[in-house]
Amino acid sequence: MKVVVDMNKCQDHGQCVFSAPDVFRMDDDGRLAYLPDPDDALRDEVEEAADVCPLQAIRIED
Repeated sequence: MKVVVDMNKCQDHGQCVFSAPDVFRMDDDGRLAYLPDPDDALRDEVEEAADVCPLQAIRIED
């Protein structure tokens, strides 16, 4: 699984951090940071994060 975040769309709302904290986090500057290739065991969390993103900036590629 590959996670892709369109950083041009992302406005750092952080909803993904609550859904998948093992994949997404806010850095020291308040910007989104994420693991681009998380373990497949985290797929449900990542799918939830993609669903709750207000700007639909998160994509999952296989």
